Amino acid sequence: MTRMIRFLCAAALGVLAAFPASAQYFSADDVVDVSLMPGYRMEGDRHMAAIRIRLAPGWKTYWRAPGDGGVPTVLRLTQADGVAGMAMHWPRPRVFYSNGLRSIGYEGDVILPVEFALNTDGVAQVSGRLEMGVCQDVCMPISVDLAGVLPQVTTRDGAIAAALSDRPFTAREAGAGTVTCAIEPIADGLRVTVRAQVPDTGNDEALVVEHRDPMIWVSEASVERQGAWLTGAADVVPADHGPFAMNRGDLRITVIGSRMAIELDRCTG
Repeated sequence: MTRMIRFLCAAALGVLAAFPASAQYFSADDVVDVSLMPGYRMEGDRHMAAIRIRLAPGWKTYWRAPGDGGVPTVLRLTQADGVAGMAMHWPRPRVFYSNGLRSIGYEGDVILPVEFALNTDGVAQVSGRLEMGVCQDVCMPISVDLAGVLPQVTTRDGAIAAALSDRPFTAREAGAGTVTCAIEPIADGLRVTVRAQVPDTGNDEALVVEHRDPMIWVSEASVERQGAWLTGAADVVPADHGPFAMNRGDLRITVIGSRMAIELDRCTG
């Protein structure tokens, strides 16, 4: 079996193992409430709104790169009147471990800011679908329809502003140094070894490698710290499971710990 198929089998077994014979079944309404926060206008024909996710105690949901034990959170617009583009802003996530799998995400009350580029001076309106997973001892995929008006108000929403400020540090803000990525071919893709000069981010330190193309799978990176240097290796596997040309600029690297997270600059050779 390929590496991807082995992972899917392991994940399925992990979910099945989480269901005891007397398992309690939940509906989405029992564990999560999702709403669109209308937000406020900013300079430059931009509007900052947000998605608010309220989770029942003990439940969690996931970051854009959820790890082997999670499900990515994705917003897809189905209607966008007066809107030319959209970007999600992700607050600093946490690292979780369950059934031998690592996941990255959030628990409690989560606000995900969504920035819209507008092509109108008037009222804009959006609708879409949020696809996400929620997990406790069991996991559920959830799809939520969202719709709302983006009002012509300029007063900042304090809760959205707080979520924006709770973001990973940039490499410069954190005082990170050199980041290198060594690339070598493997049977079904490429292996990337990252070596980064980065301050200690706390316990359960994780190095996450993402590829710009969401159809390209990236494995969980092994991590080793020696003083100021963090080293991690991840496999990058395309859909056809073969070697391919990859630009280092297509990689996004994040270090996440219990105290802080750091978005690193693009790596060199």
